Amino acid sequence: MKLTTHTDYALRLLIYLAVRSDDMPATVQAAATHYGISSNHLAKVAQTLVQLGYVASLRGRGGGLRLQRPAEEINIGALVRQTENLELLECFGPNSSCPIEPGCRLKNVLWKAQQAFLAVLDGYVLADLIGNEQELRVLLSGIEELGQ
Repeated sequence: MKLTTHTDYALRLLIYLAVRSDDMPATVQAAATHYGISSNHLAKVAQTLVQLGYVASLRGRGGGLRLQRPAEEINIGALVRQTENLELLECFGPNSSCPIEPGCRLKNVLWKAQQAFLAVLDGYVLADLIGNEQELRVLLSGIEELGQ
């Protein structure tokens, strides 16, 4: 299984927001700088997270992003389901043109593997990913920005 860059960045942004210790909203630019990634791409990811209700966007002076829900309530499996296209093969969708689909066993095997993958992710919430909060703050090297 391989997650898209969109989901990868969504998880990174959630971690970034969760390890901040101050009450000031974070900017997309600051998060992108700390990760060394495109702020334009991260802005699109942030928009998705706002639409899904994971992140709140505050406008105006002093605005930015903050978690909309506690880290203990953000399930990783649910996030992946909402941000990924889980059609591993053409036959996972409604318009399959594969001639062997009716007798193919590969689809079932891959579906079971995908369900096992998602079941593992369902067992984790954002809080589980930030148990080493202090280390993450140092690694993100924005100690001042992160509220230290």
